[in-house]
Amino acid sequence: MATFAKPENALKRAEELMNVGQKQAALQALHDLITSKRYRAWQKTLERIMFKYVELCVDMKKGRFAKDGLIQYRIVCQQVNVSSLEEVIKYFLQLSSERAEQAQAQAAEVTLDVEDLEAEKRPEDLMMSYVSGEKGKERSDRELVTPWFKFLWETYRTVLEILRNNSKLESLYAMTAHRAFQFCLQYKRTTEFRRLCEILRNHLMNLNKYRDQRDRPDLTQPESLQLYLETRFEQLKVATELELWQEAFRSIEDIHGLMSMVKKTPKPQMMAIYYAKLTKIFWVADSHLYHAYAWYKLYNLQKSYNKNLTAKDLQLMASSVLLATLAVTPYDRKHGAHHFELEMEKDRNIRMANLLGFSLDPKKDSREVLSRAALLSELVGKGVLTYVSQEVKDLYNLVENEFHPLDLAAKVQPHMLKLSKLSDKLSSASPVPEVQLEQYVPALEKLTTLRVLQQVSQVYQTMKISNLTNMISFFDFSVVEKLAVDAVKYNFVQVKVDHLKGVVSFGSQDLESEKIKNHLTILAKRFNKAIGMIQPLPIERLPRQSQPFSELQVIVEKEHKKLLARKVLIERRKEEQERQMLEMEREEESKRLKQQRLTEEAEAKRLANESARREEARIRKEIEEKELEEARALLAEAEKRKGKKGKKATGDGEVIKVTKQSLMEEALSEQMKERAEMERKLQKLSKTMDHLERAKREEERPLIEEAHQKRLQDDEKFYKEQQEQAIEQSQKQHETDLVEKNRLIRMLDDKNHFQQQVVSRREGEFERLKQLREERLAEERAFRSQERDVRRKKEYYKRQEEARLLKIREEEEARKLEEAERKQKEEADRWAKLEEIAQKQRQREIEAEEREKREREALRSKIEDKPGKFIPPSLRKRLESEEPRQDRWGSGGGSGGGFDRERSNRDDARPDIWRRGPSQEAPPRQPEEQAA
Repeated sequence: MATFAKPENALKRAEELMNVGQKQAALQALHDLITSKRYRAWQKTLERIMFKYVELCVDMKKGRFAKDGLIQYRIVCQQVNVSSLEEVIKYFLQLSSERAEQAQAQAAEVTLDVEDLEAEKRPEDLMMSYVSGEKGKERSDRELVTPWFKFLWETYRTVLEILRNNSKLESLYAMTAHRAFQFCLQYKRTTEFRRLCEILRNHLMNLNKYRDQRDRPDLTQPESLQLYLETRFEQLKVATELELWQEAFRSIEDIHGLMSMVKKTPKPQMMAIYYAKLTKIFWVADSHLYHAYAWYKLYNLQKSYNKNLTAKDLQLMASSVLLATLAVTPYDRKHGAHHFELEMEKDRNIRMANLLGFSLDPKKDSREVLSRAALLSELVGKGVLTYVSQEVKDLYNLVENEFHPLDLAAKVQPHMLKLSKLSDKLSSASPVPEVQLEQYVPALEKLTTLRVLQQVSQVYQTMKISNLTNMISFFDFSVVEKLAVDAVKYNFVQVKVDHLKGVVSFGSQDLESEKIKNHLTILAKRFNKAIGMIQPLPIERLPRQSQPFSELQVIVEKEHKKLLARKVLIERRKEEQERQMLEMEREEESKRLKQQRLTEEAEAKRLANESARREEARIRKEIEEKELEEARALLAEAEKRKGKKGKKATGDGEVIKVTKQSLMEEALSEQMKERAEMERKLQKLSKTMDHLERAKREEERPLIEEAHQKRLQDDEKFYKEQQEQAIEQSQKQHETDLVEKNRLIRMLDDKNHFQQQVVSRREGEFERLKQLREERLAEERAFRSQERDVRRKKEYYKRQEEARLLKIREEEEARKLEEAERKQKEEADRWAKLEEIAQKQRQREIEAEEREKREREALRSKIEDKPGKFIPPSLRKRLESEEPRQDRWGSGGGSGGGFDRERSNRDDARPDIWRRGPSQEAPPRQPEEQAA
């Protein structure tokens, strides 16, 4: 790989190679430059290189090279200059399209490049046609047009792949998709169109799947959503024009998925196109019911939002809605179907209803909502029939409301013939360019046939086949028989065909038949009504046998009321049970949603971990590849420096053997050697330059001296000339000034007189202004003096007031301090008195105890001296007891121990009473203590 000091050198080298016809080498050089990641700083130069690179890729049809180069250039420009990438891609698309068009034009000219049109084919042309079996036009297309078409298709795929996750180039992505759609439409490329739709679908799927990507387009933004919707609508248009109805339906699903994803309805113009394409898709698919609903949604949308719609357009659209509804088969095809088929049809109905903008309850039967009868009743209720043309309205009344079993087909046929005349083109304001009412004629003929069979079966039991054929003039009997078999299969009519007798039998002959049972009931009711109208009987003249009937009627009414009450009770119980079931379902649903949310969170966490792991592996792989590439580059540079022409290490195995560190060390040593050699050469060159410079200066010295002397002489001469010119000009100026002075001296008296006048006038004005100024200054000084006096008085009063308040506050604090000291002194005196009283009390108790002790000792000594003397039990017990008697101050005697314990307990309970000093304020004592 060649290396260049600047990208401009690579560009020049590529141009040189192109000039000599080596386009492959030029392309390879530019490709190596772009993918080397070395010249990213030269943004402008890289842009010019990319233009040349793209041009070479297009000339040589190298799609892979173009893709690699654009991917590398996207990495360079993504965060710095996205507009440059946009310009390069646009130029790439433009070149590819032009070359494809040129190839097609050249192929068209080849077919006309014949010298003589009357001459026979050349022998070589005949031989080629016999060998290949192709015509000249096909062969020229295969040789010239097909390769360029392949390259253009590859270009579109490459650009879409590069721009799929770029939020800054969403408009370019949409533009490329539109151009790809037009390419498929212009050249009828159905296979490529399917692949293009699948590519766009995968891009959107990956966009929603990997939400953590950088520069990812945000579909919640209105601009991004609008671009994606416009792309899908263009895809829908092209699919319908190419008649790829399956892809058109998948495009409809893509549009509905986008709308459901962002929970936002597009503009009415887009929704009108959406429903217009749905009508065409459902009509091609023979889904007449969904076709009718699509027409109904389109009609409502246009009537509500399209103010430019004319009355004729509204009439044609309303007629199409009504005829599309009448074209639906009047019976349900699910009679006798399997449960699995019914469930599939239910899911299909829910899916189609979502596409059509209807919300269905999955628990209910969707056939009750999306049905022909429901749509007809809604059309009548919403007043759509008022906008329908009279011919279509008459046709509706004949088919749906009137009863003409014998001539229904004859009456309907003229109205069907008028439908082709009613068809017309709509105005430009309508999304549907043309309304063709005659397309509903076959379906209306089938509907008329079924109505004839239905009405005839209510009147006749048998009918000849020839008569029935004459009644239905627009079908052969074979077609009528097929329609009848289909109707019998789905329980719409009851018909039997007997070809041996040539008759058609209607209905069953048993009494349990619905027709016979209804006829008998209706006949009985009408007879009773006729009898009551002919001969009404009064109540008093009722026969005796009718009187029990009245009593029976009363009993029946009572029973009926009981049954109604029971029915109401059962309904309430059912409602209660349904409510309980609904609550249980809600609880189960909440549990399921909670479990689903936990599962989704776990899955999201797992996906995030996997994404991080993949990203880490990718980064590690890129680092390894980068190191391997650098090792290859170092090895190539080392081989080039050594000048080896033999075997080169270009394979991966040889690079692995020689490690990057060893290559770097080798390269470093080579650089050190080259640097030392370069320094030696530079020293030698500097010495040479010094000698050369010294020799030059020695030779230049006399020449410089000579030039300096010459310059001094020239300067002196120039100075003298300038001095002479200055003196001459000064003399001339002096003479001119004297003449001017003599001219002006005549006006000196006038000037002095005018000056005195001006000075005297201005002196008076000055004196007046001076006096005014002094007066104004005196007033200002007086005003400022007055303000100063007022301010000083206010400050003086303020200081006096503050001093007074401070004095009052100090006096109050001193009074409080004296009061506190007085209270402390009184409290200390009171506690001293209490202490003195307590001391005296303790002294008296001690004396009393000592006296009592002496008496007890004396008494004991007397008893011991007289042992035979009688001693009272109380005295003996008192003397024998070891414990002293208790007094009112506590237990025990002896030196005031009880009082001390009581005092110690009191001290423990209130330590702040007895231990507080005289300077501290004690709390008030209890009444008992004060009494003590």
